[in-house]
Amino acid sequence: MERNYLEEERYLRAQKKVKDIQGFYWHLFWYVVVNTFLLSMIYRGLDNNESFWQYGHFATVFFWGVGMLAHWFGVFGIKGVFSKNWEKRKIKEYMDKDNDHL
Repeated sequence: MERNYLEEERYLRAQKKVKDIQGFYWHLFWYVVVNTFLLSMIYRGLDNNESFWQYGHFATVFFWGVGMLAHWFGVFGIKGVFSKNWEKRKIKEYMDKDNDHL
């Protein structure tokens, strides 16, 4: 009985981690879409003598980017994607893929 409980607990933790990662990638998707739209609208609205490269034009990109960075740290941690565990997982993944091709 305890084994089933531990297995279910592991499953729920893994499920939460996957949801967190999925949430980060959706956040990243909307960051790119919305900021591309905003910057294109700013660019189209400029007069011929106005410069596109002004701080105010990029404020949303910058401050939302800071939020994206915080979200990334919250999901992946300080070591992030390139930790030793990540390396081991990727090596195993590529070895498994290589075995499938043999």
